[in-house]
Order: sequence, then C-alpha cells, then structure tokens
Amino acid sequence: MLDRRCREIDGLTTDMVRLERRVGEIETLLGTMRLSCEVDFYYGDQGNVGAVVRQRALYSDLTIIGPLILGAPDLALSVIDGSLGESGKPLLVVPKGTKATLSPRRVLVGWDRRVESSRAVREALGLLSRSKDVRIMLSDCRASYNGNREPAVDLADYLARHGVRGVVDCVPSVGAAVTTVLAQHALDVSADMLVMGAYGHRALRQRIFGGATGWIPEKLPIIPMFLAR
Repeated sequence: MLDRRCREIDGLTTDMVRLERRVGEIETLLGTMRLSCEVDFYYGDQGNVGAVVRQRALYSDLTIIGPLILGAPDLALSVIDGSLGESGKPLLVVPKGTKATLSPRRVLVGWDRRVESSRAVREALGLLSRSKDVRIMLSDCRASYNGNREPAVDLADYLARHGVRGVVDCVPSVGAAVTTVLAQHALDVSADMLVMGAYGHRALRQRIFGGATGWIPEKLPIIPMFLAR
C-alpha cells in the first residue's frame, strides 16, 4: 500500500510539473503576441471541471476549446456543460487540423428560425462583419409567416443593418437528416466556419452530442464551429 501511494504521489508530481511547464509555454507565446492575458489552470476532480469552466466563462466573451479537449469526450462534455450550458456565453469549437480565427473568409450560418439560431447570429456579428462571404442555409424552405416573403430574408435584412451581406441558400433535404444536409453544404461552399445554435431535446449533452448537433465532431467537415444557445 505504501508503494502504491508513493507511485500515486510521483504521478501527481509529474502531472503538476508538466502542467506548470505548459502554463509557462502558453504565457511565453501570448507574451510574444503582446496580448493582455492571464493564464490559469485547474488540477483536480474531473467532476468539478464544469463548475470551474463556468466561473471563468461568466467573465469572458467567448470560450474556445481545441483538439486536446475534444479528444477526451468526458472532459469535453464537462467543459461544454460549464461554458455553453451554464454561462450563456458562446463557444468556439476548433477541431484538429484547423486554426482558431475570428476573421473567417467564408461563414455558413445554419438557420432554422429558432431562438438559439438567432442568438448564435447575434453573438457572431463581429466575426460575420469581418467575413468576405456569409451564406445562410435553410433546409426545405417554406414561405415565412408574413405571406409570400422569401425564407430568411428577414435574417438577411437584419445582417445588412449591421453591414453584413448574407446570401440565402435554400437546400432540399431529399429525405436526409438536416445535420447531414448542413454538413454537405459546408463542404460544397468551402466554408471556413459554421455558425449555429446549440439546442436539443432535454439536456445540454443531447444538445451537443445527441440532438440536432449530435454529429459533432464525427460527421462535420473539419472546420471551426461557433455555437450559442
């Protein structure tokens, strides 16, 4: 028992040294970029990760999670629950092989007239205004509530008032799931980022991994995702 405890302590010490070294590397990187920053870290029970992330996210404009977290599903769920689910702030998901940017060249907005989609667009206005091409995708378009007005024209007008020119793409599903259609259209238009609302049936975990966004990250083209709810 003593030997096992010694090994556990050695492991903890090694982890802390590795973590502190990583913090130092990040501080050095951000220092070379001349950014005003604060680097913090948490080492403890994974069950508390969501609460720790939520506390930080409350005082941030945006939470960004990258490949290392996405590669650990349980940890990713905790981080997403704490940030997107509990703080009300948007989340930028950066899969492996992509780069985090707030100035994407071409953005695809997944629009379905829900409150979550509206919030995602509002939160993403800054990056949309810096994009060269904004595409608004609807699946199986129908006329809007006020008669014969084309679907998503109201959203395009809203964006235009903020200096963003959005092009509406009405894409038939042909019986396929909306998520599949959205993923394929992202490929077809060579989107650099996807903006969409995160929503679902019961819990946030379903909203991200089991609801309409349940295809993250397996079925999604490898592009960053800007999510809000």
